[in-house]
This record gives sequence, structure tokens and C-alpha cells, in this order.
Amino acid sequence: MKLIIVSGLSGSGKTVALHTLEDAGYYCIDNLPLSMLPELVDNLVNSSPQPYDLVAIAVDARSRIDNPGRFDEILRLMDRYSLELKILFLTSDTSRLLKRFSETRRKHPLSREGLPLADAIQQEKKLLEDMHANADISIDSSNLNVHELRQLIIDRLVSQSTTEMGVLIQSFGFKNGVPADADFVFDVRCLPNPHWEENLKPLTGRDQAVVDYLQNYPEVEEMFTSIYNFLIDWIPRFEKENRSYMTISIGCTGGQHRSVYMAERIVAAFKPTRNNLSIRHRDL
Repeated sequence: MKLIIVSGLSGSGKTVALHTLEDAGYYCIDNLPLSMLPELVDNLVNSSPQPYDLVAIAVDARSRIDNPGRFDEILRLMDRYSLELKILFLTSDTSRLLKRFSETRRKHPLSREGLPLADAIQQEKKLLEDMHANADISIDSSNLNVHELRQLIIDRLVSQSTTEMGVLIQSFGFKNGVPADADFVFDVRCLPNPHWEENLKPLTGRDQAVVDYLQNYPEVEEMFTSIYNFLIDWIPRFEKENRSYMTISIGCTGGQHRSVYMAERIVAAFKPTRNNLSIRHRDL
């Protein structure tokens, strides 16, 4: 049986994740009390015939208030079962969560009389610290719309047809913040900037004119070679630790030219040797 535990901050997209997995054929259970998880898994695994091959269970902070240290104990209990367990954790920055709750007029599940929303969000982050630390896949939904989040979950959890570690290469702009879910961050702001060329400013790093401009500079090729060689050396070592996914982020100032170009180059270089590879331009 393949089991996915979905957790994360309220307002970060847990419902979207659960609906996405349900559409992909998972039997989904929402807001299961944490104390009931071992009994449920025991029942599912030991039933004959086994009723479900794919199961997703959402657990949130409401089940953690009385016993915040319980999750580590439950993970140890899961080791006794013959199943493929993955933990998906969804997060978002506080300002985005505040905006989402304001727009939807929903009540935060931890809000109590007199407790401000921002304080409830911080309390929830603290309650879920160990869940976040144990997550196999962490997704920051701060800059994702519903459709982008759904596709990212499909790419990371549903579409993986091989045992090869999934690798996401993403470009971003430092002016919009560093991606919180990045495993490695490479800064290419030292490279010549097409933004200052009037004819290149409205284009992106995927346009041939920008590609030609950047390839005229030897330091651009040096940067590419350095990043590529680093990843060639270290990705296999992380893969040996049975990681299921890795996110590599490449940033420039605005996320339009240099980082996009470099991300495209890296993906093109890895494609002949890696199957589970995807690209995303966060700020394009």
C-alpha cells in the first residue's frame, strides 16, 4: 500500500492537495485525529483482500494540541508495516496566509476568543514543526495559484513512474524572495544583465536574442559549468539517501532573464541522463 500523509499550515493548500490525490485514485481521509492513524493503517494493511492500494490522509494542527510530540512516536509505529510512506507538508508565508483568510472570511482552526489571526498562525507553525521536519516533500504555496499547486503535486507525487529521485529546477527573482522549499540556491546576479539592454528588457531567458546575448560572455559559460559539475557530483549522493525529490533554485534579480536562461541550460544538460526531471519559472 502507498500511504501519503498530507499536513501543513491552514490556508496553504491541504484541501487542494487532497482533492488532487483523490482525482488520481487515492482513497482520501480528511482531518483524521492523529491518535487514530496507527489503528486505521493497521486495519487497511491487514485486511484481506486489501481494500486500497493508494491512501492519502490529511492531518492538521487540531489533532496536535493535546500531545504535540506524538507524531515522532507514530512514525516509529509505521515502520512495522509493509507500505510506502510519504509525508507531504504544505507551507506559506504569514502575509499570504493572512491575505487568504481575509479573502475567504474563513476562521482559523486554532483561533480562540481574543487570539489574533497572526498569533494563531504562529502557534500552528510551532505545533507542526516536527511534521515539517519529517516531511519527504515540502511545498511552499506562497507564490502558487490553485492550478500551479495542483500541477506541482501531480509532478511530485502522482506522475513519478520511476524510482529515480525527482529533480525540479526552478528560476526565481531575489526581489520576490528566495523559495522556501529549495534544497540548493544558486545566485547568478553577478552575470551580465540583459535587463539594461533596451531591446532585450521585455524578453525572457527563453528568447533566442537573450540566449545569444548571454552566450557572448565567457563568465556565463563558466557559471553554467560550475553549477552543472556541482550537481553532477552531488545529486547521486543525495539519491543514495533514498530522497524522493530535490528542488534546485537559480536566482537573478527579477527572475526574467539570467536565472531563466541558466535553468533552461541545466535542464537541457540533464535531460539525456535523467527521466524524473521538471522545470518551473516561478516569476516569469
